[in-house]
Amino acid sequence: MEITMGADENNLKPTHEISHGPIGLLAGAGRLPVLIAEGIKQTGHRLVVLGIKGQAETELQDLADEFTWVGLTRLGGWIRFFRRQGVRQAVMAGGVRKANMYSPLRLIRYLPDFRTARIWYRKLRHDKRDKAVLQAVTDELAKEGIELISSVKFCQEHLADEGVMTKRQIPDRLMADIDFGFEIARRSASLDIGQAVAVKEADIIAVEAMEGTDEMIARAGRLCKTGGWTLVKVARPDQDMRFDVPTVGPGTIEALKSARAACMVVEAKKTIILDKPETIALADRLGLAVVGRLAN
Repeated sequence: MEITMGADENNLKPTHEISHGPIGLLAGAGRLPVLIAEGIKQTGHRLVVLGIKGQAETELQDLADEFTWVGLTRLGGWIRFFRRQGVRQAVMAGGVRKANMYSPLRLIRYLPDFRTARIWYRKLRHDKRDKAVLQAVTDELAKEGIELISSVKFCQEHLADEGVMTKRQIPDRLMADIDFGFEIARRSASLDIGQAVAVKEADIIAVEAMEGTDEMIARAGRLCKTGGWTLVKVARPDQDMRFDVPTVGPGTIEALKSARAACMVVEAKKTIILDKPETIALADRLGLAVVGRLAN
């Protein structure tokens, strides 16, 4: 599972108003930080970007008023840079490839500064799940007067709608799998295991873990060579949506097609569809149904 940083303004705890000062963006991997950066610029706010080395898109350098590359485990440096730029509100967006943290050279590649080491080995000593890590980062930023706000304030048009979003409708044979898979995905997410599952004929083919959704899709394709299976991706039932927002995009659709899937179900209003019109159009061209479903 990748740690995915993002937010939903309808689920923010508590609800925050955007100030008139600069907006900070802590950017991980993928297209989402670029979309959010463009949205921030459209509001007229000054944009200050921290790009995580080896993960954030270089395109962000041109969008930002101020930009610097930062190490993943250099929290003290993040705070100092934001404070120098007058940032008092910030958003987090993009993926962080958590599996890299367990590489053989991790102590060299991810040498933490003092502040990161203190929370990693003390506050997170007994719980290093995604939610705990992101909450610890949020708390450290807040101690320095930097408030995390909803990133979806800047990309609301990319949220998944309720119902079938593609011209391609849901085959009748998949309706039971959608009900079954949605419940299983919600339970998996509540245990902080993964937010996506692959199902077919009321059986679980694969559950997302640390590898991330795309690699889980590939694994499901290898296990279910007959195809026709369904991907279900949800938010955590108790998720603080200032971060770790479920995200899908064109790459997800292409991976599903390669793995012979038939349908993708996402949680409506809590899932970002990157470049939404283009992604839905791609699904139609490739013959995949895309459905948004609200949690009960």
